[in-house]
Amino acid sequence: MAAPKRLIIGLGNPGSIYEKTRHNIGFEVIDAIAGRIKGSFSTKGQSQIAWGSWRGKPFGLVKPQTFMNRSGVAVEELVRKNGLAPQDILVIVDDLHLAAGVLRIRGDGGTGGHNGLEDIGDWLDSNTFPRLRIGIGNDYGPGQQAKYVLEQFTEGERTLIDPAIEKARDAALTYVTDGIMTAMNRYNG
Repeated sequence: MAAPKRLIIGLGNPGSIYEKTRHNIGFEVIDAIAGRIKGSFSTKGQSQIAWGSWRGKPFGLVKPQTFMNRSGVAVEELVRKNGLAPQDILVIVDDLHLAAGVLRIRGDGGTGGHNGLEDIGDWLDSNTFPRLRIGIGNDYGPGQQAKYVLEQFTEGERTLIDPAIEKARDAALTYVTDGIMTAMNRYNG
């Protein structure tokens, strides 16, 4: 019997004006994984997707082309079309509540106020999907959150973020081969 498919889904906003912004760190991790497995993307439905394998385990890399806060419709479409359960996906997102560069992996749980995770939970009617959060810090003033997440990282922040993207890439590939518990034990913190 073939190994079950899994999806690694990085959240972000489509379009070149959002490239390298804090909110698009999920897309950056997906691109880092694609570089590792030499995957290439094509548009299927509402997402860019690349299928590949790592150490004999098949999986898909996904960049929803809906905006961040409406990611659920694209994720639900792929989960349904591929006959997957919520536990078969790993969603990668930015997190304002974590210091820049810190990773937090969970097998399920709340959304922490992240609109992309909330929308996915609503569309899947479940919060039992694994998620990998990458800290982007919260160095913004009152009422400036939306502006902050849509700005590019500073050069100083990049010294923390670039290694975190590599670590997140490795954590996601560990999820594919060894499951969420191993990824959590190896990469949280």
